Amino acid sequence: MLDIKKHSAQAKRLAQILHILCRYNLADWFKGVSVEFILDHLVSSKEKEILEMPFPKRLRLALTEMGTTYIKFGQILSTRADLVGPEVADELRKLQSDTPADEPALVKSMIEDELGKDPEVLFSKFDYHALASASIGQVHTAQLAEGKQVVLKVQHAGIQEKVHLDLELLQELAALIQKHVPDARAYQPVATAREFERTLLKELDFSSERRNIEQFTRNFTGDESVHIPITYPKLCSRRVLTMERLEGISGSQPDELAAAGVDLNEFANNAANVFLNMILRDGFYHADPHPGNFMLLDGGVLGLLDCGMVGHIDETLRDQFEEMLLLLLQGDSEGLSDVLLKLGSAPPNINRADFQADISDLLVDIKTQPLQDVELGPVLEQITDILRRYQILMNSRMSLLLKTLVMLEGTSQLLSPTFSLGEILEPFRKKLICERMDPRHWLRQSQRSVRDIYRLVRQAPRNVADILDRITTGELTIRHDVQHFEVIASRLVAGVLAASMFMGSSLLLSRGFPPQVSGISVCGAIGCLSSLILGGKLLWTIRKDLK
Repeated sequence: MLDIKKHSAQAKRLAQILHILCRYNLADWFKGVSVEFILDHLVSSKEKEILEMPFPKRLRLALTEMGTTYIKFGQILSTRADLVGPEVADELRKLQSDTPADEPALVKSMIEDELGKDPEVLFSKFDYHALASASIGQVHTAQLAEGKQVVLKVQHAGIQEKVHLDLELLQELAALIQKHVPDARAYQPVATAREFERTLLKELDFSSERRNIEQFTRNFTGDESVHIPITYPKLCSRRVLTMERLEGISGSQPDELAAAGVDLNEFANNAANVFLNMILRDGFYHADPHPGNFMLLDGGVLGLLDCGMVGHIDETLRDQFEEMLLLLLQGDSEGLSDVLLKLGSAPPNINRADFQADISDLLVDIKTQPLQDVELGPVLEQITDILRRYQILMNSRMSLLLKTLVMLEGTSQLLSPTFSLGEILEPFRKKLICERMDPRHWLRQSQRSVRDIYRLVRQAPRNVADILDRITTGELTIRHDVQHFEVIASRLVAGVLAASMFMGSSLLLSRGFPPQVSGISVCGAIGCLSSLILGGKLLWTIRKDLK
């Protein structure tokens, strides 16, 4: 671990963060950290107004004040309700950055550095006044030489250095918390910080967003119900993204949408179908369906904006999600409980009966109501709350997927209060059932099982060698919790004794060891008979205990 005191930039930034956390009464976790440099800064705040705020709001305000990296961290945590709880996750979804736009000179310098030419040379018109400014970049309007209207997403100057400093510090703090705060270990702070680092570094690369847009465009080729902005690769780089400017009404302006005279229920249904096709058909989806990323274009077409946050679904995850979705829609609490336990990382002492009972109570409404009357968003949020109460950590990709569905239902209901995600899912449910009855589905499952077995066999020698190396060096640690050890040990000894006696007696029989009767070794026959009786008695005892 780096010595924070020896790095002035880290120390200064850490002092800022600790001051903010103390002011919002959020530094309790750090009191268990035995690092004097940190403890010196933990001076409790006495501001009454702040202390009276609920914890989720204090956390959101603190992350906002801490800047870009922590705003993004909060936005990522909003997808992990299984870690932070539904109330905190819901509050963190409100995180917005009011980062001021860079001065025109900085914007001009950034575009010249990235694209090699002055903006006035690259575009017939360029507006240095930012149309919008977010935590990582700002948006400018421009016009190409042929007259096409475009927008440029330009990264803030110096943001890379600030983010890298904050990421290093975040890793340090996560390691300290995991080491010194036992209550936090169940939430895997180091692993969560690393996952966030990967996500944010990818978001800092605008080339990644450009590839996302191009992939969505390919996936929806020929579909006239949705329009993805066209990108201009020659005018794009890692820190500048140039794309078509869409003209329409933002989903965040419900009054203007209502005045447009368009069937908003049809528009909401269209948007939901687009996202469900992304998830269930393509395995590659837009993971931020809030109203501001929807746009109503001419003819009721859905315009999709801001493709920086996406989710990927591999074949295994898709099968797991489809199975979970089918069980949820059918109200099968037993099957859903088993799938959730497989999808998550559950503590060894979990009470499975209580967990299944809570899931069963939750699904009562789904069993008794028509699917179109069930609001799935609240159901998914309650499932996440149950997972958190039982300390079951969900796979991060599955958490993002569930959060996307919850947001999709919420956004669609803002567009049309009569929207029903359950009703939209019904055709997909029937299609999934048909696909699972298809012999080709079973063939794919069999092929995957064969691949898994082959992978296990191929890795076995390496795993065995690793275990032997650990035994040789004395590094192998075996943790066990065996109940009724004496009974198990006695049965094990009896089994080994019976097997050994049978093997030895068989050798005596095969070699005709004297004395013999009618050519049969007496000792061998007695030994074989005794071992069979002992083995039979052992099997009878085990079978009786299992009943």
